[in-house]
Amino acid sequence: MTSLADLPPNSLYPGTWAERTPDKPAVVIAETGESMSYAELDDAANRLSQVFRAAGFQTGDHIAFCMENRLEYLAVMWGAHYAGLYYTAVSSRLTADEISYIIQDSGSRAFIASPYLSSVVAGLGEALEKLELRLSVGGPIPGFESYEDAIAKQTATPLEARIEAQPMLYSSGTTGRPKGVKSPFPGVPLGAGEGLTALIAGLFGGNPDSVYLSPAPLYHAAPLRYCAQFQRLGATLVVMQKFDAEGALRAIQDHKITHSQWVPTMFVRMLKLAEEKRTAYDLSSLVFAVHAAAPCPVKIKERMLDWWGPVIHEYYAGTEGNGFCYAAPTDWLAHKGTVGKPINCEVHIVDDEGNEVPIGDEGGVYFGASPAGFEYHNDPEKTSSAKLANGWSTLGDIGKLDDDGFLYLTDRKANMIISGGVNIYPQETEDVLTVHPKVQDVAVFGVPNEDFGEEVKAVVQLVDPNDAGEEVARELMAYCREQLADVKCPRSIDFRDELPRHPTGKLYKRLLKDEYWKGHDSRLL
Repeated sequence: MTSLADLPPNSLYPGTWAERTPDKPAVVIAETGESMSYAELDDAANRLSQVFRAAGFQTGDHIAFCMENRLEYLAVMWGAHYAGLYYTAVSSRLTADEISYIIQDSGSRAFIASPYLSSVVAGLGEALEKLELRLSVGGPIPGFESYEDAIAKQTATPLEARIEAQPMLYSSGTTGRPKGVKSPFPGVPLGAGEGLTALIAGLFGGNPDSVYLSPAPLYHAAPLRYCAQFQRLGATLVVMQKFDAEGALRAIQDHKITHSQWVPTMFVRMLKLAEEKRTAYDLSSLVFAVHAAAPCPVKIKERMLDWWGPVIHEYYAGTEGNGFCYAAPTDWLAHKGTVGKPINCEVHIVDDEGNEVPIGDEGGVYFGASPAGFEYHNDPEKTSSAKLANGWSTLGDIGKLDDDGFLYLTDRKANMIISGGVNIYPQETEDVLTVHPKVQDVAVFGVPNEDFGEEVKAVVQLVDPNDAGEEVARELMAYCREQLADVKCPRSIDFRDELPRHPTGKLYKRLLKDEYWKGHDSRLL
């Protein structure tokens, strides 16, 4: 194994591994076995960077791309990075109007897509017409130049004086229009790496021998950035085209996965597989499985640790990059429910006036002594609302600290239910219902109540949709009352065949809330 300490300065990028291990797979598609070597990845990225330069793009200019998980995805990302551009990976699940908004809001001069998006791209209208460069990957899109033809016309010679560039990724938009999270360029040569590179190598043990499984959409911040870091380290990526519970277990076995990243929803899906499927695969290669994006219900995490062993780690962070909390398996077992302890920042819990509250009390979670500054692109008001006068910044979560400095999240502030003057955080109720054997997925939120303003509603997706009915609704409400105070329990339960959940695991509660608040003066976002 190549020791990272033995590498010369500014070697943490795919070009290093194209020289050292040119034939090694840089990325493999789990379902098909298609692969791209480090030599092929670096070649394509260099050629694409030349395409951008030939089109007149200079350092700090902006491009966007929108594709399904496919073999060329990381080559496109590195091409933008090699060219010193800001780049935005756009969700492939968005509508034409939403994609158009991001292209225009970000100031993108180029857009790269695949035929998977053809029908959506056709509706981009004016946003498409203003673009200076349009490339289609893997097949034709009307009005687009072939990506393959474009890079074939360019040399694979690296651009001169390359620097570390930056993604500008957009928030999920679950409570309104998404906002681009923009950080300044670090002003260092390409290959210098970043804080996350050092964290993955030092804390997570990432190295050139690692095989990293990414079961989530690559346009999401964590999958994209973690895949990039593992490629900086010379590891092999295994990317799933789409998450499938049994398919993920098969990928771990077949590709001898050492490292992986998950969201709690994926844990729930895997745990609810039939026992003969759950136990059919050899998972012994796993040494580090990290999860994030949302707090994991305690009972779900306990079952996962019983199943996979002490390889499950957790972190709490955001696209904003303003702080990072971490919990090793031993930390979590000693502080069940925690999302970790700050390792590159401070965590402060404050009230609505910005004053710190006593240990154990709930309040807004703020990061201090943050490693990097950020702003929400074209939205100074949102930037200002996320920061206190002293520089502390928040992701909008509610939580508390224990005596040992471990953080526990209660919920998103925007999700809070106020019923008869009582503040209710639905995450606790969701955690209880999630582990019920008949429940596949659940959303809890406030709906109108004439007497109390709001009351607690649960919308449930059952493992067997045929079970839906009043009898199961009463069973689930009784199950809640056995474990929670009555005020936190649903007053009613509705059933859906599927909840509006983003592939990254994030639940679009707003879509459900809007149905129930239609015709009412809603205070909810």
